[in-house]
Amino acid sequence: MTINAEQFAAANKATVDSLLAVANTALASAERIAALNLNTARSTLEDTAAGVQTVLAAKDPQAAFAAQKSLAQPAVDKAVAYGKSVYEITTEAQQELAKMVEAQFGEFQKSVTKMVDLAAKSAPAGSEGAVAAIQSAVAAANSAFGNMNAVAKQFADATQANIAALSKR
Repeated sequence: MTINAEQFAAANKATVDSLLAVANTALASAERIAALNLNTARSTLEDTAAGVQTVLAAKDPQAAFAAQKSLAQPAVDKAVAYGKSVYEITTEAQQELAKMVEAQFGEFQKSVTKMVDLAAKSAPAGSEGAVAAIQSAVAAANSAFGNMNAVAKQFADATQANIAALSKR
């Protein structure tokens, strides 16, 4: 089986397009995380300054302690919201990348199946065992990929349930 220049160029273009899509997804996710971090830092600084002013304005130690105590729950709530936002951003990026991998694997699967079928048709007599072994390996790879996707989805669902449970507290 030979590959002509057009097939080679198309394969290279597809590879470059895939790499660009992955890079753009990663950069968009990093940009969202950076914006979240900057906004969180700004908000934390403002909250800390306001909290310090509230504590310093207290008339006695009990009022200062009460002011500090009242600031604790909003800080915990904001930390949980931050964690949830980071999780959502990374989950969206992971899902987008998983779609890309699935699409690429689907194309790879078609190409391998086509090559194996072509090899089976042009294989010399007596090589049925080798062709069957290759077909079995391809089927095992497909099964492993399917199992990996199922486990990844179960993990993502469990993590989502944990985040939802933390958010309700």
